[in-house]
Formats: sequence, C-alpha cells, structure tokens
Amino acid sequence: MYKIEKTGPIADKVYQMWVNAPHVARNAQAGQFLIFRIDESGERIPLTISAVDGDAVRVIFMAVGKTTTHLANLKAGDHILDVAGPLGKPSEIKKFGTCVLVGGGVGTACLPIIARALRNAGNRVIGIVGARNAGLLILEDEMGEVCDELQVSTDDGSRGFHGFAADLLKQTIAKEPVSAVWIIGPTIMMKVTAEVTRPAGIRTFVSLNPIMVDGTGMCGSCRVTVGGETRFACVDGPEFDAHQVDFNGLMQRMRTYQAEEKESLERFHDHQCRCGGNHHA
Repeated sequence: MYKIEKTGPIADKVYQMWVNAPHVARNAQAGQFLIFRIDESGERIPLTISAVDGDAVRVIFMAVGKTTTHLANLKAGDHILDVAGPLGKPSEIKKFGTCVLVGGGVGTACLPIIARALRNAGNRVIGIVGARNAGLLILEDEMGEVCDELQVSTDDGSRGFHGFAADLLKQTIAKEPVSAVWIIGPTIMMKVTAEVTRPAGIRTFVSLNPIMVDGTGMCGSCRVTVGGETRFACVDGPEFDAHQVDFNGLMQRMRTYQAEEKESLERFHDHQCRCGGNHHA
C-alpha cells in the first residue's frame, strides 16, 4: 500500500497527487512513468512522473474516465494498492544546446522533470506552455523556475500569447538556433506542432503515454507505427522521434475503447450515487 501525502486540484478537472513510493523516487528518471492500481478491482493506468521530492513522487492527471475520477476523489492519508515503476525508457538527456519544451494542457505535467535534467546537463531550456484557456494552464510558476525562459499561450487569449503553442515554437525557431524539442500534449497538438520543426530538421521528441493500457508490453494495445515499424509505447518509449510517428494511425487506435470507457465511468457515477458519494464503499 502506498500512502497519498498530498493531493488536490490545480486547474479545472486537473489534479496533482504526491504518493510515498521510495523505490520509485530513488530510481526515477525524466520521461518515465508509473502504473497505478487503486484497489484489487481497479484497472491499471499509466501516469507520467512529474516530479520527485524525497521519498515521494508526483503525478498529475485530468479526471476524465472512471479511474482518474476515482483518483480525484481520494484524499491525503488514503492509500493506493499498487505503484509500479519507474517504467519506460528515460528521456534522452545530453548537452544539445538550446532545447525547447512544449506542453499542451495536462501534457505540461511531464515537463518539469525533463527541464531540470536538461539544465543539469548544461542546456539552455525554453519552456512553452499552452492551453485552451487560462483556467487550464498548469505549473506556470514551476516551469518559470526550471526554465531559462518561459512563454505562455492560450487558444482564447485569456492569458499570454493569443494563439497556439505551435505559433510560439515557430517564432522561437525563427529567433535563435534550436537543437532539440520535446512536445507533450493531446495527440492532435503533438502532430501539428511537430510539423513546425520538420522543415528545419530539428530533433523532436513526443511522449505517447495516452495510448498505453497495461504498461508492460503484454497487452499490445499501445502499438504504434514509428518509421514504418511497429513499436510499443510502454516498453520502446514512451518517447519517440516525432517526425517518424504515424499520428493518424495513433489517433485511430486511441478511439478503440471509447464506448467501454464511457460505460465504466457511468457505472462508477451510479455506484457513487447509491453509496452517497463514499469512495471507500
């Protein structure tokens, strides 16, 4: 059992959770993820390691499905049955030069640990944080601390630059030489933003966590085509060369379990209503 040390909302339907998991905290590297299982009847869900502090690790998630909604209902002092990790291959950290980290929505959760590692390796790090509106921006202050420069965009112009993160990336590349880029966010955002760096041939990484189910390579649900070959996001990634990823195939695969996910969430809400909202019931 793993104790929740701190938890709470940080944006609309977005929560951060610090869990005491010493074995993970000791070994975690940038870009890796965990598998959470809340209880014996719960599903396994992958969550990226966002930060480490002592024996605790932080994950950030949006309450959209049954399990993330259940997680959002838990409080400090509650326990999670299983925390497996760290899993996946770490980010490629070395001295590139100037690196740009682009986060879209909850994808920004993955960036602080990568930013710290890149700066420790001697890189200049520029952060670009984007969201649909100001209410969905996360970790702005933290990213400001761990990056040499931070830019903010919102689709509706409610905070920072009025436009997309891809626009800010385009402006940054036009201003100064950029050696490597990380883009983490919704799949369509990663697809579009990766096209900004393709003409310049800039090394660009994307994290394909959202497609993972089992997290060990056994279920096969996270198959993705990279450079014309089949890869598994959980064991071969989660980070891949953005210019080699078949995003259209990826987006199609991500719709596979939509009906089941919707039904599971509805059943969870029904159970909560019957039990008076007691998540331990």
